[in-house]
Amino acid sequence: MSNHNRVIQVAVPRPLHSVYDYSVPTDMPLPSVGCRVHVPFGRTTTLGICVNNEVANPHSRLKPIQALVDAENSEPAVSAELLDLAKWMSAYYHHPLGEVLATVLPAAARRGAEFAITPADSWQVSKTEYANPRAPRQQQLLDFLMTNPHCTGADIIAAGFSRALLNKLVDLSVVVRSDPLAAADAKESHLPASAEQKLAIEQISHALGRFQTLLLEGVTGSGKTEIYLQSIANVLTQGGQALVLVPEIALTPQTLARFQRRFPKTGMLHSALTDNERLQTWLKSRQGDFDIILGTRSAIFTPCKNLRLIIVDEEHDSSYKQQDGLRYSARDLAAKRAQALSIPLLLGSATPSLESLYNAKRGRYQHLRLLNRAGGAQMPDYHVIDMRNENVLHGLSHQLINVIRRHLDAAGQVLIYLNRRGFAPTLLCQSCGWQSHCSDCDAKLTLHQSPPQMICHHCNLRFPVPQQCDNCGHTALLPIGLGTQRAEESARQLFKDTPVYRIDRDTTRSNKQLNAQLEQINRGEPCVLVGTQMLAKGHHFPNVTLVAVINADAGLLSPDFRAPERTAQLIVQVAGRAGRADRPGEVWIQSYQPDNPLLTTLIESGYSGFANAELASRETAQLPPTTPMALIRAESENPQLAKNFLLRCKVQSESLGMETDISIMGPVPAPIGRMAKRHRFQLMLIATRRSALHHCLKALNQTSAPSKLRWSIDVDPYDAM
Repeated sequence: MSNHNRVIQVAVPRPLHSVYDYSVPTDMPLPSVGCRVHVPFGRTTTLGICVNNEVANPHSRLKPIQALVDAENSEPAVSAELLDLAKWMSAYYHHPLGEVLATVLPAAARRGAEFAITPADSWQVSKTEYANPRAPRQQQLLDFLMTNPHCTGADIIAAGFSRALLNKLVDLSVVVRSDPLAAADAKESHLPASAEQKLAIEQISHALGRFQTLLLEGVTGSGKTEIYLQSIANVLTQGGQALVLVPEIALTPQTLARFQRRFPKTGMLHSALTDNERLQTWLKSRQGDFDIILGTRSAIFTPCKNLRLIIVDEEHDSSYKQQDGLRYSARDLAAKRAQALSIPLLLGSATPSLESLYNAKRGRYQHLRLLNRAGGAQMPDYHVIDMRNENVLHGLSHQLINVIRRHLDAAGQVLIYLNRRGFAPTLLCQSCGWQSHCSDCDAKLTLHQSPPQMICHHCNLRFPVPQQCDNCGHTALLPIGLGTQRAEESARQLFKDTPVYRIDRDTTRSNKQLNAQLEQINRGEPCVLVGTQMLAKGHHFPNVTLVAVINADAGLLSPDFRAPERTAQLIVQVAGRAGRADRPGEVWIQSYQPDNPLLTTLIESGYSGFANAELASRETAQLPPTTPMALIRAESENPQLAKNFLLRCKVQSESLGMETDISIMGPVPAPIGRMAKRHRFQLMLIATRRSALHHCLKALNQTSAPSKLRWSIDVDPYDAM
């Protein structure tokens, strides 16, 4: 290749939809596609990805690349498979390719970190006969390592030994590095499968080696995790790897422990890891050192040497949708990646999303069902409490208080579900009706008691608790409504001799805090659990016999068309914590609208009946999943700037002459019209054909926006708020 043709195209991490041509100096090897390169961009230098190294007819005055980050003969940072996925994402989500590729790579890789796997900080004794009577601490460390082989350096220091002492024994070749993955053995064999489970495992096994999406709908406690584990075992016998996505890794310690006991070569990817730890797991997966990669949303971008199966657990969960920046759905990317690799995708849930059920009804997904709980446990009985004529004490009806006492007296555990953090959702002046609002958002401040403060749950601003009304100066301020802190306080007052545990974002900021609470709960003694939707995700509480749902009405009456679906899923998921062992469970729901048709259908016909009714309603209203949708959002400190921009987008859309294919609604203020001092407007596009929607969005993507305005395109939005 002549010097004239040594030109590559680079995608840079900027909000720009172009890729840029750069020349390659003659003393530098031509970068492979997918490699990282340092390039000049404007007045700075940035790290980009080479996306094309066969550029024809280059300009003669191109800037040269400054450095090649990935070595000439090394594997590119972004594999051909993931580069294709990134290009598809850029086109589908109408997002700049450079920023998509920055999302695909781990943070350390984006900064140019070297791709080198560091030796494990794990140690074992190599010379068991070594003895040095003059150094008793050496002998104590050797005894410790003999009892605890494959300890990490952190474990050794935590046990009271110094790194210098360890290094001394390493210098003497008495202690050597060990590979805990190579030495690990499974600590648990598979459980016997029921007839339903066996059938599902067989269907998944038949799909190995080709692309097929299987929707595993199993009632809570039906043994979906065991199906995952046995299906993965089938993959591993063929030398393959499995990628498992979970909604929030910190909330499912029991599930994670099961995976690691069964498959010790399981790599974890989640937000609690350091950037270097994430990079090491990423590199080891690419090299094939891990049999399984288990992680949250971003783990979908993990390179694998021989990926044969992708599993998305709790596929309905909103955590799989990125809500800012590149607004991708990890569940949808899992389907795209499985299709590209010709491997099966397994979606699991007790309450599948309407999107997945719609695809199953159309024959695009194979629908597998588990109708019974594992081990013969019975599904809980549902009861609705009509709150319209009930006397309420601390947010609980007298009827519910009596039911709770009955279960506690029978040595059961009780779970009170309330999806509101804090003490009270608002603070009200009894004299004039003033309520405490956030200074930067169109939202009420939530009262928290420990420590006492007012918090905006949208922008996280914090204020002192007011001592008097801002409007009239009256000092009688009344907390209105119920949050988890208040429910916890109420439970302590009502059930004085019973331990009360609160599980929400404020009490479980780390795995350590959560595990300490779960350890106490799983002792099995009577107790009351108070918490948010964190309690509904993946936990197994064998001694919970009663679930109380305090405020089911809020979600069923929300203006967001997806809110009833989310509310039904949460009710069913949290209800599934009851009666999972040999003791029957009950679910009691407090409602001021006990005859709400959505609630009635859910209780009388189960989630399947609810989902069928909701799908029919969505089809009539021409809403997703039966029709494709996109939201164009704009926000600015100047409300007119945001509104005018969306009006311009609307005019431009209408000029395309696609009125029969696309309905355009808005612009209107977002349900929360102002957040963090910025006014928010949105434009909704609903299309009869997905191709028409993307044609319109592609045209809108060229729209120039004022510098003081932020705007975004959200394809398949999950949250219209």
